[in-house]
Amino acid sequence: MSILGLRAPSRAVLLTLLVTLLPSGVAGAAPPASGVAAVAPALRAPATLHVARQGHDSASGSSAAPLRSISAAVSRARSGDRVVVHGGTYHESVVIPEGKRLSLSSAPGSRVWLDGSRAVTGWSREGARFVHTGWGVELDSSPTYTWGAPDNDEEAWTFIDRAHPMAAHPDQVWVGGRELRQVGSRAQVRPGTFYVDDAGDRLHLGTDPRGRSVRASDIAKAISIRGAGSSVSDIGVRRFAPSVPHMGAVTVEAPHVSLRRMRILDNATTGLHVSARSATLTHLELAGNGMLGAGATYADGLRVIGLRARRNNTERFNYSPVAGGLKVDRTRGVVVRDSDFSSNAGTGLWLDESSFGIVVTGSSMRRNLHHGLSLEISARAVVADNVIAGNADHGVKVNNTSNVSLWNNTIVGNGRPLNIVQDDRDPTDEGTPGRDPRRPRPDPTMPWVNGPIEVHNNIVSASRGATCLLCVEDYSGRFTARQLRVRASGNVYRRPDRRSPSWAVVWSRGSRDPAVFLSVGAFRAATSQERRHLDLVGPAAVTRSLRATQRVVARTGRVAVGLPRAVARVLARRAGVRHLGAWLG
Repeated sequence: MSILGLRAPSRAVLLTLLVTLLPSGVAGAAPPASGVAAVAPALRAPATLHVARQGHDSASGSSAAPLRSISAAVSRARSGDRVVVHGGTYHESVVIPEGKRLSLSSAPGSRVWLDGSRAVTGWSREGARFVHTGWGVELDSSPTYTWGAPDNDEEAWTFIDRAHPMAAHPDQVWVGGRELRQVGSRAQVRPGTFYVDDAGDRLHLGTDPRGRSVRASDIAKAISIRGAGSSVSDIGVRRFAPSVPHMGAVTVEAPHVSLRRMRILDNATTGLHVSARSATLTHLELAGNGMLGAGATYADGLRVIGLRARRNNTERFNYSPVAGGLKVDRTRGVVVRDSDFSSNAGTGLWLDESSFGIVVTGSSMRRNLHHGLSLEISARAVVADNVIAGNADHGVKVNNTSNVSLWNNTIVGNGRPLNIVQDDRDPTDEGTPGRDPRRPRPDPTMPWVNGPIEVHNNIVSASRGATCLLCVEDYSGRFTARQLRVRASGNVYRRPDRRSPSWAVVWSRGSRDPAVFLSVGAFRAATSQERRHLDLVGPAAVTRSLRATQRVVARTGRVAVGLPRAVARVLARRAGVRHLGAWLG
């Protein structure tokens, strides 16, 4: 007897297969029949599937007969396989499904882009405008993370800035490589703008497209990674149109995923979002995204190495609740090192909403339009050997965050350099958002109260217009700075003159107005803080390259305190070493 031309297996072979498939210890599982040896199934060697623009999706996927689309290769691949993409631009959305552990990468020496836009031709002139008929692409404009929900109703907590009402509309158009700005009606169309008429399936431009390429986004998502242990490397992602509730153009939705050397550029809202544990992000570039470079939620064990998040929030969403470079919330065990968060219209790096076990080292937060680094309603953070400079608001903001160590940072030219503030948010209040629902209530690791906070060996330099250098305030009126256990020593404080900023230190006195000190010496005399410090009035503390000046370096031995073993271990430096500011290589 045969089936499909194959010889029927013998009884002995059938018995061997049955025994092999039964789990050990299951009742009824018998040893092989006498004389029949159990044969372990052979392991399949991982396969490599190739993708190229000149390929065909019915091909074998070999290097000589590549597939045409990445999606076809992912569909054909089995767990453990590798998908290699050859140079070119691919206009598609890719999903690595649950149960498939795949490696997706570009071929050596190839430049690969996943592009969410397509060329648009066939324009006719209508007065001062140019019109394409038959567009037919309708994208969701939900302004929050909930599909179809309206914006938040608290004035200071809305996603949309009234000055930029189209921010959540993910439509995007480029003419000759220049991105146009979306407006809400045909009457508003001017040079440099466009309007999408969903009802009439028409695209209106205010910029003359004749003789120039026109591209418009028509795909929301680039890559959705749902297969645990998968990796993506050397693939560029640009011009996708995710709505806010899509979470990102690239989403990591399974554990143990690694992304390496990816460029995620010019997407409508968020470039990348991680929502699973043990992700590793290495040498990524996130730039020109409409709301946020990258976000992470419930991403325990997140490792961020060599990331560059620049010029994000191009659509000018409100800085709160979310906008800027990288925002991480409800995540335990976060390491950010050797990364750069600069020139974002929002906060450069923001750790929020019950994040725990944070390490930020060797990184820079520069020229952001809000804060450089914000630690908010979280716990246990080491911030060491960073450069935080030229941010419009606070350099470092510590808000309701316990167990914080600030060591050897260079914090210069910000609004308030060091702003440590307490408010009245209570994690036991059911109406207050920000808790991690995976944790017990109340969470003993998350009191949402500042302290202890250690501030040592930092170079803190203020610009004219700043109100203080070291600012410790309690807006709830419950705690003094001493009760919050803020301890400062070994720091360098630099002021342009004795009147800028207004005070050297603002120091909480709980229910009373805070104490203010015109000099660090007066602060030391009143509080016994800063027994070792350097107070500079006039001379610069850092060079143009943000390295400590010789004046500061010469005083290191008398000012700096020894690096404690725990922080030294994080920085891979010798315990007890004395240094002022960031090492800067």
